[in-house]
Amino acid sequence: MVLVDASQPGAVDLAAEIQALKKSLNAVVLAHYYQYGEVQDVADFIGDSLQLAREAAQVKADVIVFCGVHFMAETAKIMSPDKLVLLPDLAAGCSLSESAPAGPFAEFVAAHPDHTVVTYVNSSAAVKALSDYCCTSSNAVDVVNSIPKGKPIIFAPDRFLGDWVMRETGRDMLLWEGSCEVHELFSEDKIVDLKQQHPGAITLVHPECPAPVRALADVIGSTKKLLEAVRAGEPNATYVVVTEPGIIHQMQHAAPQATFIMAPAEIRGNEQGACTSCNECPHMKRNTLEKLYLCMRDQSPSLELPADLIKRARLPIERMLSIG
Repeated sequence: MVLVDASQPGAVDLAAEIQALKKSLNAVVLAHYYQYGEVQDVADFIGDSLQLAREAAQVKADVIVFCGVHFMAETAKIMSPDKLVLLPDLAAGCSLSESAPAGPFAEFVAAHPDHTVVTYVNSSAAVKALSDYCCTSSNAVDVVNSIPKGKPIIFAPDRFLGDWVMRETGRDMLLWEGSCEVHELFSEDKIVDLKQQHPGAITLVHPECPAPVRALADVIGSTKKLLEAVRAGEPNATYVVVTEPGIIHQMQHAAPQATFIMAPAEIRGNEQGACTSCNECPHMKRNTLEKLYLCMRDQSPSLELPADLIKRARLPIERMLSIG
């Protein structure tokens, strides 16, 4: 049996097999915007972290198949502990989540006992369990604004998102020094070059990017907000996209006549120039259509969490969802 695209002789039609497995398993496939386009195309719901968390909390199916990274599948299990949660590749991690190990983070929190802890959803279940609130890039400003002024805040793990939230809210926060390996590498100089080459282009920037890159933006926001900007824009507009390129798949559906230019990442070290493939998240791209099919066929790998951890990590997520 050849598990490749059905256009090749003797191959299994993976998309058709996945649709059949959804019915037989009573399963729903959730996918993040950064997944491969062919994975997004077979998903029942596509969204950013906030949208996916909301969807995971209200799933009626017996099985949740999460096409994203490990912390996202953990969130689905926390919000729907009675469901079987499958992740096509358990090794699909997250550099941002891994930048805040639970042990050192617990020590950091303990050293500032008077602080309210706001943790970006791009974090492990163990770190969420140490937090008062979770947030996403969609609602981080709302979450911080909900905390009484004068109350000191720890914001983790993304220092660039935290910096943006501080500027948006006027709140001083203690930042954990984490970052996303994709968003921190976008080349400011190359984006300036692209804007000069394409006058009138609209620059869409994710707030996980450093401040000098955000300063070049026409729109700053979560993947959902950037997609909404395309939907509301002129049909023939040109966009410079400064986030993981998986989102362009949905942008092209939203505005098929528009032009999308992927911002390059800076090559660091001894090499010079910029890299257009370095802006892909290697963790998100671990999930493939074949792995999705196999995990549904075998109902493995599944994600399990201890009941006490689920209980402790659920409260900050529920607080996030109640705010916006």
